Amino acid sequence: MSDQPAAAASGEAGKKTLPVLMVGAIGVVFGDLGTSPLYTFSEAFSDQHGMPVTPANVLGVLSLVLWTLLIVVALKYVTFIMRADNKGEGGIMAMMALAQRATRQYPRTRRLVILAAVLGAALFFGDGVITPSITVLSAVEGLEVAAPQLAHWVVWIAVAVLVALFLIQKRGTGKVGSVFGPVMCVWFVAIGLVGVYNIVQHPLVLRAINPWYGLHFFAHHGAGGFLVLGAVVLCVTGAEALYADMGHFGRNPIRVAWYSFVMPGLMLNYLGQGALLIHNPEASSNPFYLAVPEWALYPMIALATAAAVIASQAVIAGSFSIMRQAIQLGFLPRMPVVHTSNEEVGQIYLPWVNRLLMILVVLVVIGFGSSNALAGAYGIAVTGTMAIDTTLFLIVAWRMWKWNLAAIIALGLFFLTIDLSFFAANTLKVEDGGWFPLVLGLAVFTVLTTWRRGRELVLRALKHGGLALAPFIENLAEHPPTRVEGTAIFLVSDPDAVPHALLHNLKHNKVLHRRNVILTVDTLETPHADPDERIELADLGHDFQKLVLRFGFADDPNVPVALHECAKRGLDIQMMDTTFFLSRETIVATKRPGMALWRDKLFAFLARNALPATAFFSIPGNRLIELGAQVEI
Repeated sequence: MSDQPAAAASGEAGKKTLPVLMVGAIGVVFGDLGTSPLYTFSEAFSDQHGMPVTPANVLGVLSLVLWTLLIVVALKYVTFIMRADNKGEGGIMAMMALAQRATRQYPRTRRLVILAAVLGAALFFGDGVITPSITVLSAVEGLEVAAPQLAHWVVWIAVAVLVALFLIQKRGTGKVGSVFGPVMCVWFVAIGLVGVYNIVQHPLVLRAINPWYGLHFFAHHGAGGFLVLGAVVLCVTGAEALYADMGHFGRNPIRVAWYSFVMPGLMLNYLGQGALLIHNPEASSNPFYLAVPEWALYPMIALATAAAVIASQAVIAGSFSIMRQAIQLGFLPRMPVVHTSNEEVGQIYLPWVNRLLMILVVLVVIGFGSSNALAGAYGIAVTGTMAIDTTLFLIVAWRMWKWNLAAIIALGLFFLTIDLSFFAANTLKVEDGGWFPLVLGLAVFTVLTTWRRGRELVLRALKHGGLALAPFIENLAEHPPTRVEGTAIFLVSDPDAVPHALLHNLKHNKVLHRRNVILTVDTLETPHADPDERIELADLGHDFQKLVLRFGFADDPNVPVALHECAKRGLDIQMMDTTFFLSRETIVATKRPGMALWRDKLFAFLARNALPATAFFSIPGNRLIELGAQVEI
């Protein structure tokens, strides 16, 4: 098998040294993975699973945790999945774009790829709700160990921490982010030392490195052992962040940080918790904090809370990025995107997404009340996304990279068996809270697919009732209307049809501008548009020009800036002498074929509340004329 060539590092990353990028990756990429020791072992030996805390069971579960980290994180994500970079960018939307290109000749497969990726994005949003909840809650629960009389305050302290976290999002994470790396470095050193402290007292636990203990655990417990998989998978929560954040730091810094720093700290801590449980089975209620020496308990609670906030921040920022990519790719209505940094393009804030996440997170923390209860809800979203990542990767490796089919089948069987086993184990927790991410994911999936399908129906209706542009221009030349000075830019989705705004302007104002530009804005299947593909200009004759502006799904679609660059192509546009015309469609839900009536109404509601295209594309309002058009779907 030939390795996929690595994309060139981004300009920002290229200016930084490997150690600096490693520290940044440790602070952002590994937050979820780094805080998983807070709750993994306590969930595995919770009363819900009924697993006795015996030395054999501890060694078996510990072996499963260690080998899950090695296979899922080190082998699957770090070695294989991270090869699938889309011009250096990662994440499920970037993978979807690669898989779409790989299946361009297979329309049915392409549609399935889109549906799978959209489902993965919906599940990721569910993860964005549950991860901050369980991570912060499990960190604050250390107070129950240090000061049991404060137990009834744990939920409200967690709520206060989370609300404060969401409220500071609008200020940006640039300044706070500069301390994320050092804090997480301290965290990994601290949990590693706690692990060593307990391993030295009970070195017997090192036997768990042998995978035979995990296999023996399954053979001995059968269905009970399979159920524990639903807790074991908690150790790899956030593994997909390695791939999603690849564009920020590059593949090599993430790999080096994992093998040299993060993985040793995690494994030492898990071994230390196992050593404690072998010596003291009663510590299963909270093995993470009970493994900490008493003198270090309060500092560890403070450090764990800081690490939990950082892990939550990374998931929230990831949700912003995924939702913006969904907007650009046409799966969500346009909404305000606030750039919180003048230097880092990727630092964005979506007010509507932030408010929705905050409300859901607060309700989840209050509703579930403890990290053990939340662990029942956790896992389904993570394992579902992991299985989709694997499937899309196999498609890219087979169709785009032309890997050997036998190798693809072998990899697929190996990784999908593991992914689907974890997913199946988590489906057994549906009644205990697993229903929540499924319901939330289904709701987000419905919104994403409804908006995409609704836009297709609107475009089809407009095209069906539209006029062909070329003969219309010829007719205008034969029967010229009154001309006025200036440039008119008509923003359209179909560049070959006469813009409705142009027809309305001729019908009501009886005039035509001296120069007319038919403008279409396209979103590419790559994160960033190359300079040579950003602008496409064609002369249609009779003072009409067709202009296509292309942006990547991670680009900021600023139309005025792009228009300024058109001067190099011979189209010099002076903004003070230019008027933008836009048709604003009013959606009317009907019983026509296409979508169910309730989905039509949902689409109409989303359309009414979408950010106007002019604001999304940074078109100045004082140069704009909007003309309405009613569209029935």
